[in-house]
Amino acid sequence: MKAHHKMLIGIVTGTVAGLGANALAGGAPWLDWAVNNVASPVGQIFIRLLLMLVVPLLFAALVMGVAELDLRQVGRLGARTLGYTVVFSAISVLIGLVLVNVIQPGHGLSEEARALARGGTQVKAAPPPSETSFGAVLMSMVPTNPLKAAADGDMIGLIVFSLIFGLGVALTPTEGVQRLKETLQGLYDVMMKLIDGVLRLAPYGVGALLFAMTARLGLGILQQLAAYVGTVLLALSVHMFIVYSLSVRFLGGRNPIEFFRDCRLAIVTAFSTSSSSATLPTALKVAEENLKLPPNVSRFVLTAGSAMNQNGTALFEGVTVLFLAQVYEVPLDLSQQALIMFICILAGIGTAGVPAGSIPVIAMILTMFKIPVEGLGLVLGVDRFLDMCRTTLNVTGDLAAAVYVARGEPPARTDVERAAGPSAS
Repeated sequence: MKAHHKMLIGIVTGTVAGLGANALAGGAPWLDWAVNNVASPVGQIFIRLLLMLVVPLLFAALVMGVAELDLRQVGRLGARTLGYTVVFSAISVLIGLVLVNVIQPGHGLSEEARALARGGTQVKAAPPPSETSFGAVLMSMVPTNPLKAAADGDMIGLIVFSLIFGLGVALTPTEGVQRLKETLQGLYDVMMKLIDGVLRLAPYGVGALLFAMTARLGLGILQQLAAYVGTVLLALSVHMFIVYSLSVRFLGGRNPIEFFRDCRLAIVTAFSTSSSSATLPTALKVAEENLKLPPNVSRFVLTAGSAMNQNGTALFEGVTVLFLAQVYEVPLDLSQQALIMFICILAGIGTAGVPAGSIPVIAMILTMFKIPVEGLGLVLGVDRFLDMCRTTLNVTGDLAAAVYVARGEPPARTDVERAAGPSAS
């Protein structure tokens, strides 16, 4: 049985079992104990195993990807990847803002649902940037200590260091550096082998995660917030199945149906883990083995995309801010909504690719526009499910970007060709 089929079985089994447990014994002490001490730890261990491999894999993949490129390709790849990210993040946020203004999910919310907000968990807002100038933002991307950046989860800083290190490797054609490249390739191969092993545990980890979520919440919270959840899902679906299908067809030159079929394993992994970072190893595997993309291009685009190309996150943040503004009847004119859209695009590029990474950013935006932050108590009840959905869009967007960037790129030159100089063919 294929890996994505096993994972789907885990998703269905965990969801059905959790809903059944909630319906039959919701609130029972033994169920709370089982969720907190068995199901939730098993699921979190699965995610931690994937996250544990991300830093060494990202470093090895990006260094090798850059080292195998013709140096003239690096700037072009970076520009095309960043341009694709900004344009499609803007499209995603625009779709969300249009739908939330048309559907108006925050109007007419019941008092019961508002009570959920007042009793919800308090969220600490992300600190607003102390410096907003372009130079300050650019400077913050370069880490003073790459090891600290990796330990702190600063993926942008780690990516920048890996890019610079890869350039250094490409510019140093010595025997010692060749051995270093072989070592890094060996590190990459070991990480991919470990990923294969972790994915064998996926059906159990995924089932445990979904059992824990559905056993706690059941369907009641979804019914209370059906209009909000429906708006987010509709916006995500439009962007994934219409916008990305058009992108893959006209920018990537591929059949969208074949693209989605080849990406099934990465899509299911993203849905189950709610983490772009944790899905990165699987996305790399899918790009090279299923989509047959050039390894040097896919490693470059996907490692950068896992941290920057967060279209689903940007969309979710915009919809949630406007939804809560409607709930609390805070008027926002078009200029304010345009500013929210701009902030969400930037936040989507900088938000951590981990579960619930966007919640503190939303709290910061709410504070900026004088919208009660306690309203996030409403969203937290359904955030896990929506996080799974928006992460699926994020990862699909990374793969769609890789397909676009890879189209028309020349194949990587061999070491012999690079040593022969720019004129080598």
